[in-house]
Amino acid sequence: MLVLAVHGSAVPAAAATIARLTAAIEAASGVHALVGHLDVQRPSLAEVVREHPHSVVVPLLLGDGYHRRVDIPTVLEGTSCVLTEGLSGEREIARALHGRLREAERRRGPYTRADAVIVAGAGSSRPGGNAGTRTCAAQLSALLEHDGGPDPVPVLPAYLTSAGPAVPEALASLRAAGYRRIAVAAHLLAPGRFTHALNGSGAWTVSEPLADHPRLAGLVLSRYESARGTRVLRAARLAC
Repeated sequence: MLVLAVHGSAVPAAAATIARLTAAIEAASGVHALVGHLDVQRPSLAEVVREHPHSVVVPLLLGDGYHRRVDIPTVLEGTSCVLTEGLSGEREIARALHGRLREAERRRGPYTRADAVIVAGAGSSRPGGNAGTRTCAAQLSALLEHDGGPDPVPVLPAYLTSAGPAVPEALASLRAAGYRRIAVAAHLLAPGRFTHALNGSGAWTVSEPLADHPRLAGLVLSRYESARGTRVLRAARLAC
C-alpha cells in the first residue's frame, strides 16, 4: 500500500488538491494511494498505518523539518512500514514550480513575465528545514536562465514563518531595487492559510500550490517504486 503522509488542513480546498494528486497516482499506475494526516484532519497517519502496517509511506513534505525527521518516524516506530525520503530539493519540484510560475504570469497577460521572483516556503526553525526552499530557488533560477530573456531574473527564497527573510521583507527589498513585476512562486503543496497570506501580499502575481501538478504524481510514484524494489531485494536476500 502507498500512504501519503500529509500535514493536513482545515481548508476544504486542501483536501480537494490532495485528492487530485491521489487520483493522478492511481490513474497513472493502478496503485491505490491512501492519505494519513499529521494534524487537523482524519484519518491520522497513525490510524492509516495501524490498518496497513506494511505500507510504503511517502512524506508529502517540501522540507525536512520536524514533521519529516521527528513526527513521522515516531508514528512508524514498531510498524513494518518503509519510510521514503520527502520531496525536499528534488528537481521535479523546481520544474513543477516553473510551470506554475508561467501559468501565473499568463494570467497577467500573454506576453508578460516577472522581472523578479520570490520562492515562498512555509519556513522552519529546525536546522535543515529550509534547505528545500533554498535549493528550489537555485534550481528555478537556473531554469529561468535557460529560458533566456533580455535581462536576468533574480530569484530569492523567503518564508512565511519561523525563518527569514519573511516574504514582505523580500518584496520590499526587490521593490527598493527597482523591480515592479515581482512574482511569488508558492513553494507550498496545497491551499491554506499560507497561500491566503501570499495572495494578500501585494505581489504582481502568485502561483498556485504544487500538489496536483502532474510532476508530483510522477515523483511520488518514483519514491514508492524505489522503496518497493528495496523491500523485495531485502526479502530475497533474507530468503537465501
